[in-house]
Amino acid sequence: ERERGVPSFITETCRGDLERTSMEPIISVRNLKKIFTIGDNKVTALNGLDFDIYQGEFIAIVGTSGSGKSTCLNMLAGLEKPSEGIIHIVGEEIEKMNESELVTFRRNHVGFIFQSYNLIPFLDAVENVAMPLMFRGVGKEERNKAAFQYLELMNIAKEANHTPNQMSGGQQQRVGIARALVIDPEIIFADEPTGNLDSHTTEEVLTLMRKIVEEQKKTLIMVTHDPHIASWSDRQLRIVDGRIVETVLREGSKIEEEILEKNGERPFTVVHPLNTEKKSEGENDEKHS
Repeated sequence: ERERGVPSFITETCRGDLERTSMEPIISVRNLKKIFTIGDNKVTALNGLDFDIYQGEFIAIVGTSGSGKSTCLNMLAGLEKPSEGIIHIVGEEIEKMNESELVTFRRNHVGFIFQSYNLIPFLDAVENVAMPLMFRGVGKEERNKAAFQYLELMNIAKEANHTPNQMSGGQQQRVGIARALVIDPEIIFADEPTGNLDSHTTEEVLTLMRKIVEEQKKTLIMVTHDPHIASWSDRQLRIVDGRIVETVLREGSKIEEEILEKNGERPFTVVHPLNTEKKSEGENDEKHS
């Protein structure tokens, strides 16, 4: 039996017939810590996170301001170095990478969706979506063709020649999602992706994000402070003071049931319930809802 807490790709590969049908995590995090030094003070942003994430999951990292949720996202994306811990993503130990290696890793495996869209103001929608392909050395005709196809997927092809100031917030965010998808990443990171949108547009964007996850089997990791927005995800990791205090499963989630069926247990997560001793989520199914 696999040792709990150790990613399977760094243990033995011979598992037997049952093990060969199991699902392997695309992300494994162990004892992740981040401590900032501010003057003479040390501030703990992450205080030991342990969890797995699988291909095709829509994960929400949920918490109030200062909880550590954005720091966690930055660690997973390789934008900040952890003070301690292990981060394995698609078989790579990203905590050991230098900045050049991290840039290459993100370029090849990761897409980003931002709260403020981060579109280049003097480029039109096609050119904004095509930008990641330019950094890969893809020719102009080929990358613009791919960009237009993703704008069609986002139902925003009619805005292809418009610059950001000619589009609404919802339209700009659809362009941002198309840009994240154009490199066909395994993982998409979304930082408060609906934070600047009205309620109606928020529902449209979340519906679109769920559709992408389900139809393209992408892994989407979203940071939010809003419980309603988090409820669109397959699984919520709720963080307080740099620790996971609860996980919540979306009722009827197909991917969560598939993981349970193939692995015989829920995704590994160490939970530190508030005011009680820590428990392993895989051994406490009553904590899932």
